[in-house]
Amino acid sequence: MTTTLSTTTESDRAHDLWVVQQGSGPDVLLIGGLGDPVESWQFQLEGLADSFRMTAFDNRGAGRSPLPDGPFTVESMTDDAASVLRAAGIGSAHVAGFSGGSVIAQELAIRHPDLVRSLVLVSTWARVDAYFEAMGRAWRWMVTGAPTERAFLEAFFVWIYTRRAHLDGTVSQIVEDSLAFPHAASPEAIRRTIDAFLAHETADRLPEISVPAFVLAGAEDIATPPRYGQVVADLIPGARFEVWDGEAHQPMQEAADRFNQRVAEFWQEVDSTSRPSASSPSGMR
Repeated sequence: MTTTLSTTTESDRAHDLWVVQQGSGPDVLLIGGLGDPVESWQFQLEGLADSFRMTAFDNRGAGRSPLPDGPFTVESMTDDAASVLRAAGIGSAHVAGFSGGSVIAQELAIRHPDLVRSLVLVSTWARVDAYFEAMGRAWRWMVTGAPTERAFLEAFFVWIYTRRAHLDGTVSQIVEDSLAFPHAASPEAIRRTIDAFLAHETADRLPEISVPAFVLAGAEDIATPPRYGQVVADLIPGARFEVWDGEAHQPMQEAADRFNQRVAEFWQEVDSTSRPSASSPSGMR
């Protein structure tokens, strides 16, 4: 099912967020990365709905959620994520965030700890260093400097997908699908989102997180190399850390079956060792 959900942030300014929810069982919230619509989680929405109630949404400026005129920060995106859960009547959820969405997920666990039952952080980081800042500036330039949208995607996806995905035609198909998608993020939205991510750090506050956390990195990820995920796992008390050989920035897409099995095991283990939080029925129709 899908809905357009009217939410209100801490500034009491309403934003319309596109939300998709399907499945039944313990609640899971999926938070996408830079410019990613809910479709970036399609393998999880379809593959895990038999065991979990999956909720995903388009961040501001991504997909069908409009870009606001005012301040655009990780904190405001985090409050949007909290609004999605509260509007859906979800008391707490397993939260999975990918790339920039993983930083939003970290902030959600710090800023709204009552809403987070566990964390899955994929291709994540805790602080911006010179390498990361240079990469972000390059992406920011590419989105307007590339001669065509196709040229931007082809250059950007070099950072995102494995060599095998380039060789076997997967990336070419993703480029075509992206060009055909009618709700692509605008260059302005991409630039403003990059600026928000570059300005944000959580390293000093990660020890405040008290829920179970699973941090996953791809050994071939050149955008957020495993060293970044290791820092996050070291700073969150009791966090688990795995590096998957042969995977890059998006293992939930390139290794979807393995990813789904692994996170399902993690969520089931969390649920089996602690009493589930009460959750009222979804308000979505």
